[in-house]
Amino acid sequence: MWNTAVTLFREYMGTGLIIIWFLVSLIYLFITEKRKHIRILFLYTPLILLLLFFNPLFAKVVYALAGNEIYYRILWLLPVTVVIGYAAAVLYGQVKGKAKVFTAAVLAGLMMVSGSYIYRNPFFSKAENLYHVPDSVVKICDAIEVEGREVMAAFPKEFLQYVRQYSPLICMPYGREALVGQWIQGSTLLDLVEAEEVDAERLAQEAKLEMCHYVILPEDKKINGKMEEYGYVVFDRICGYVIYRDVSEQYWNFS
Repeated sequence: MWNTAVTLFREYMGTGLIIIWFLVSLIYLFITEKRKHIRILFLYTPLILLLLFFNPLFAKVVYALAGNEIYYRILWLLPVTVVIGYAAAVLYGQVKGKAKVFTAAVLAGLMMVSGSYIYRNPFFSKAENLYHVPDSVVKICDAIEVEGREVMAAFPKEFLQYVRQYSPLICMPYGREALVGQWIQGSTLLDLVEAEEVDAERLAQEAKLEMCHYVILPEDKKINGKMEEYGYVVFDRICGYVIYRDVSEQYWNFS
């Protein structure tokens, strides 16, 4: 467990400099800060969290209860940015005269060179809208939403982590459990949606069993048969996706 904790912490450090400044800040505040409530917030709390994180017994208990994909999140509780910011503010406040400008420039420069440009990371991209979800999610959800009621929709896998972030009225027959390894659960409907060549009859039958009002497929998806022959008609085409609607369902408003 000790080796696992060390590995997780090393990976969390990134380039390493931010964590170094964090530890330096803790030492600096330990020496200079005398107020008890500040010491509790910015010294004792981070130290207790670090001691717990590197405690093999504590790690074993957490692993047993929550699994190995959760433990690293304890590091999210570390007030890294707050501690560094507060220590920098204290240091800046102790400097007098023209040295303040130099101190501020050095501190800002250290922060700038301590990380990396986030958008070079393949797992990050610039937000397309205020909701921080792909535009296709916003446009498709707006198109299928029915005021005053919930609707059920079968989405391709790339939509699953975003739909519920944007709209509480769009329900899905499968969700996070289809993405996360330790919770992965089979879904016949998702398998049919993600198939290299969609079987229209089987997909329509399974979608109706799951009470899906809509089925969303990529426009370039190969389909064996026609969804229209099995009760789903083309409702709209948005952002490279085709939205099929169940013709047997009544779409009314309760407002």
